[in-house]
Amino acid sequence: MPSDKLYNDPKLVEFYDIENGWAADSEYLKSISAGHTSILDLGCGTGLLTSALAATGKRVVGVDPAVAMLDVARLRPGGDRVRWVEGDGRTIRLNESFDLVLLSGHAFQVFLTREDQLSVLQTIAVHLAPEGSFIFDSRNPRMEEWRKWTPAESERDIVHTVLGKILAWNDVRHDAETDIVEYGTFYRIAKDGCTYAAQSKIAFPSYEDLVSMMDEVGLVVERWLGGWDGRPFEISAPEIIPIGRRR
Repeated sequence: MPSDKLYNDPKLVEFYDIENGWAADSEYLKSISAGHTSILDLGCGTGLLTSALAATGKRVVGVDPAVAMLDVARLRPGGDRVRWVEGDGRTIRLNESFDLVLLSGHAFQVFLTREDQLSVLQTIAVHLAPEGSFIFDSRNPRMEEWRKWTPAESERDIVHTVLGKILAWNDVRHDAETDIVEYGTFYRIAKDGCTYAAQSKIAFPSYEDLVSMMDEVGLVVERWLGGWDGRPFEISAPEIIPIGRRR
């Protein structure tokens, strides 16, 4: 989790924005933030979305446990408008409240146990203003997206502005007993053959699990989305995206 090289090794963090740039989730979250004046971005990563939200004049705090990610975030254009905090989503307590608390990029899935997932949901709850909203995303386990994370299906070419052409790929292992997925991420630099690699683990909580945990920590879901295109959640949707408030 916090020790994952993918997020903590500066050499690997260099590839993060190339693979995880501005996308449909960023666009949706920027859109729904329009009616909010204060935002807590848990698991803010390199701060691409966080900085964009702060650029509109909102009070924005970005929290992440990975120093290497925050180092990138602080240097990002507009990063000086954000208060960056090194912290763990399970335990961070800022003693302030926000109109909107978000956790995007499937960051919720790095918390592997029900206990840890409940702790993150409690963090969301304690930082919500009375009329505040929360939103986060998690892949729908029914769709078994991880089955495509094999070397053959995931191989791709990316381009780094300094290192040039990079061959990237993943591999994957699934623990049927725990439903934990462990996947490798690999980057091979074309000009010298140097390869950077990391091993990561993520969980796939079900819709039913999320409903139960949300109720346990006092969160009420007002809308369930099944994708960042705004579709409603149903059992074959790719995403599980709850939007709600404190009870």
